[in-house]
Order: sequence, then structure tokens, then C-alpha cells
Amino acid sequence: MSDIKVVRVHADEREERTTATGTKAWELFTDAGDVIAARVNGELKDLSYVLVDGDVVEAVEMASADGRDILRHSTAHVLAQAVQQLWPEAKLGIGPPIKDGFYYDFDVETPFVPEDLVKLESAMRKIIKENQRFERRVTTDADALAELADEPYKVELIGLKGAGAEAASMGEGASAEVGAGELTIYDNVNRKGEVAWSDLCRGPHLPTTKRIPAFKLMRTASAYWRGDEKNKQLQRIYGTAWESKEALEDHLHRLEEAERRDHRKLGRELDLFSFPDELGSGLPVFHPKGGVLKRVMEDYVRQRHIEEGFDYVGTPHISKDGLFHTSGHLPHYAETMFPPMEFEGSNYQLKAMNCPMHNLIYRSRGRSYRELPLRLFEFGSVYRYEKSGVIHGLTRVRGFAQDDSHSYCTPEQAPEEVKHLLDFMLSVLRDFGLDDFYLELSTRDPESDKFIGSEEQWAIATQVLEDVAKESGLDLVPDPGGAAFYGPKISVQAKDAIGRTWQMGTVQYDFNQPARFELAYQAADGSRQEPVMIHSAKFGSIERFIGVLVEHYAGVFPPWLAPVQVVGIPIAERHDDYLKGIVAQLKAAGLRAEVDLSDDRMQKKIRNAQLQKVPFMVIAGDADVEAGAVSFRYRDGRQDNGVPVAEAIERIKAAVDSREQV
Repeated sequence: MSDIKVVRVHADEREERTTATGTKAWELFTDAGDVIAARVNGELKDLSYVLVDGDVVEAVEMASADGRDILRHSTAHVLAQAVQQLWPEAKLGIGPPIKDGFYYDFDVETPFVPEDLVKLESAMRKIIKENQRFERRVTTDADALAELADEPYKVELIGLKGAGAEAASMGEGASAEVGAGELTIYDNVNRKGEVAWSDLCRGPHLPTTKRIPAFKLMRTASAYWRGDEKNKQLQRIYGTAWESKEALEDHLHRLEEAERRDHRKLGRELDLFSFPDELGSGLPVFHPKGGVLKRVMEDYVRQRHIEEGFDYVGTPHISKDGLFHTSGHLPHYAETMFPPMEFEGSNYQLKAMNCPMHNLIYRSRGRSYRELPLRLFEFGSVYRYEKSGVIHGLTRVRGFAQDDSHSYCTPEQAPEEVKHLLDFMLSVLRDFGLDDFYLELSTRDPESDKFIGSEEQWAIATQVLEDVAKESGLDLVPDPGGAAFYGPKISVQAKDAIGRTWQMGTVQYDFNQPARFELAYQAADGSRQEPVMIHSAKFGSIERFIGVLVEHYAGVFPPWLAPVQVVGIPIAERHDDYLKGIVAQLKAAGLRAEVDLSDDRMQKKIRNAQLQKVPFMVIAGDADVEAGAVSFRYRDGRQDNGVPVAEAIERIKAAVDSREQV
């Protein structure tokens, strides 16, 4: 008797039924037009997959994460087919799905130009309209090498697979082409039953090209084959595809909004920071207004750490490299550290993390259980040798400051300390207007040799973090293999104003460094015990946090963060001194204020303040001077006239103290 069991047909309803051996997956979902693939016994399969007794089948809908990946990978194939129609000499690289889209790499004699994308979109629409079937074909390495002899990059991938190379050595997305199991080719078959085009791919794909509802080619770029700068530079075409035209339009709108909010652009316009070429890539400088923003944030989080029981410490920027051998960062983290400098017969390293130096502070004298948890905190400047291709404004830099803290506690105290740190971190994010988040739990990959420590230690540490994360009530998403080499971590993933997710602070459980540094405390029974070390960062990188905030607020900071909180605008030059006096009162009240003494007309001064996104303007003319008042103007254009000076100052101070947006 058959035992094929359907566990889900639609996302919002569950159904269980049986069917006959030999049934194709699509036959189970004829009443579900949004289903484009199946998950059979946990593995993604084409709808043409033939089922056998015992299979458990789950529908994959186009609007799901897996469904969108399949849609985008299929659209990448259509793009490659169109490229080889228009440029028959083009050689194929790889074409995987990526976040919100896909790309495909090509070896062509002349780089693509924007006009080429228009031609390609037209060719792709014709292929989609032809309703070509994606048909999977199992092949051998030898047959594939013969069939794809004119495609040198595909031949190379087959050779890597045959040699047992790891997916990582194949390059980003290459494992999606060949996989680790049997080798397959997908044929695009037209209505006459003829093969119109073929590509090496592990799949799965949509049933037909006509199932592609909405797509757009976005841009071109250069990319080294398999991500290795020693290899040939190929031409990459990026595109996006969505389950409906409405979803595509929403995505394009989000991109427009993201461009408007780009912190690099706003950093220039608001005179906050810059990236001088003379300093080198990934090394920002903060201008006076950006310096104010940075200082306000540092003052805030420094005070919060003190209130939460931390002691402020300071450590140098460089150290003998032996310190990082002791901590385990060399060699486990060596590729992200700058090369050593030789000095007085020793090698010195720019520090990439602060924890080893905090361990030295802990170890500087004997410790008692009565001191624990011992919490150390600093703004530590660190330097990481990020590849130039990943550096991006303030959100990925080579030199930055961390609000780095380390808690040393007994194993029994660890769960409560993790909870304390997580609550602290979430409260910081809420104060900065980020209140939509979930948690990610990064754990060890048992197959990797980059992790140190015993299985038992990892199990205990992971369980502590998982229990605390679940207790928070927030969604918890697993991140297998994403842990640091010394222990698991919880990271907070926060959504900004336009729905993008950013990784913010982290809490990491470390059972390795205390042993490596021989850290100890005297327990109540007089015995010598090893503490648990818990790393945490609330901002993470303050530079990155500033970049995220600039984009979250689109530069329109709440008054407490605004570099300039009030601008005084005189109607005429004779009102300058009156406003200077008001600004002096504002400064005495702890507010950041200035008078616009430029030669611009009043309306231009108001416009300038609006462009600089200053929260408040106080405008004064003859009647205001006589009445001891101002016209009180908000940056959104609202204005109250004849407001007494004392009331205006009180309004501004109340808005700043509330930490709310105005």
C-alpha cells in the first residue's frame, strides 16, 4: 500500500493524504498555482520529480524564501540563454540566486553597457513567452566534459568536483552549479520538443519559463572568476525577479528609498564624515558635525555601561603578536589581521579585538568569587584587514571603535549574565529608535576544524545562549557554523525604517580564552576555579552603527542626536545680537545651537537649515525683539509665532530629553 504523505499544500493550511508510487510531485499540487517546486524528505526537488513509497512531500510556493531562490536561479538561466543568443561567443561562468536577486558571469570580448541590458530584457521576455520547459538530465563527468567542451569555466567546475574540491574553493555560487552529488544538466525545451539551450546546474528550477512573473536587469560589474583576483575578470550582470509585478515594484521602490538614504551620500551632504584617499580604503574621518554625533553616542553608551555595572578601562592599539597566539586569534583569525610590524626584535600587531588585553587586566591580580561578575568596558580602536571589495562606507571599514565589554563570571552566573547583557543591548537599540528585531544563534560546524574546545563545552555554552534567547520571547533563527572559533554567539538582527535587516550587537560565550590565559578566581571553598568569559558589544562598531542610523533616519535625527539642534535665524542684521543672546541661553541649557550670520536672505537661511535637517529654528524680527519672543519653526515647516523665549527653550529641551523623533 502506498505511503507517500503530503504534509503541506498551502502556506496557510495543512493537509495529509497518500498517493501512488510513480506520481510526479506536480500532480499533488494541481490545485495550488503558486507552488513551483517540492521539498521531498527535506530536499528541494523539481515538480517533475517522481515519488516513491515513504516520501514526505511539502509544497514550495514562489513567495517563500526557497521559492524566490528557485525563481531567481531560473531567471538567471533565461538571462544566460539570452546573452548567448545575442553574443554567441560568450562563455558562461556561474549564475546563482543572491539576496533579492541573481547574477550571471560571462566571458565576453567587450564589456556590457546599459543599452545591452535593454536588448537582453527584450530577448528574455521572448524566451519567457515561449514557455520553454526546464528539464533535468543526469549525466556523467565524462559526458558533461564532452558536451561542454566549448565552455571552459564549466569544464573547470566539473574538474574541481571530480577532484573532490570543497565548494569554498570553487568560488561563491559555484556549488549551486555542480553540487556534491550526481552531475546534472538542465535543458530548456521549446514547444516543438527541441532543446533550445542547456546549462550545467544542480537545480531545481521552475517547471517552465512562463512561470517567471516579473524581473528586471539592474546593472553590470566586473568580477574575477571564482572570486580570485589572480583569475580572469568576467562581466557580471545583476538582476532581480519576484513573484508578482507588485512585488517587483515594491522592491524597486525600496531600492530608490535606500539610495535616497545612502549614508555615504548623506554624510557628504550633512558634512558628517568623509573617506580621504590619502588615508587609505576603509579609514573614515569624522568632521565637526559627525564628531558631535559620535561623541553624543559615546557619552550615552559609556554612561549606560557604568549604570549597568561595568568598569571603564583603556588598552593600546598594538601589542606583541604573542598575545594573539595565546588568545588563539593567530592563526584562527590571522587572515583578518594586518601584517605584523617588526620593532626592537619583536613582531607587533595592530589589534583586531580587545579581549586579549582585557584578559591581562583580569589577570593582573588575584580574583575572588565575591568580585564576580567582573565587567570591563572600553571604546577600543581595532583594525581589520577587510578585502577592498567588501569595504562599504561606514558599514564595513578597516579601522573602527567597538563599545567592547567582557564579563567574567562563575559558570552558575553565566545564564543570568547573558540575560543581563541581552536586555541591556535591546534597551540601547530601542533608545536609538530600532525596536523591530529578532535574534540569531550562531553555533559550531562540527565538520569544520576552525573551532576550538570540546563538544561538551560547546554544548553547555550553546544551551545557555539558546535558553536565554528563547526566554526573551523574540524570534530565534539558527545560524549553523556561524559561531566565532572560541564559542557560540547571539546576534541581534534589527530592521530599519524601510525593512532592511542589520546585524547589530552580539553576546558571545567564551570558554576558551580563560583557559588559554590561565584566568582564575578563588571560590567560596578556597579552591582555584576558571571563570566563564562573555563578550558583548552594544553598538558593535560605532562607525557602522552611525552608518545604520543615518540610513534609518534618512539623516533626520531625533533632536537628542542632531549635531545642531537649533539654528537662530535673524530677519535682518539688526536682530543678530538678540538671537546671539538666545543662543547663549540655549547653550547654557546644554543645547547645541548657533546663529546663521551669513549674508543669505531669511528664506534661504530657513531652506539651508531644512537641508541640514536641523530640528528647530528660532526666527526673530522687530516684533519678537520687542516682545521677548521668537517665531518657533519645526523642520517639517510648522511654525508658531510669538513664542516667549523661555517657552521656546523649554520646548526644545523637553524634545531633546524625550529622545523621541520630532
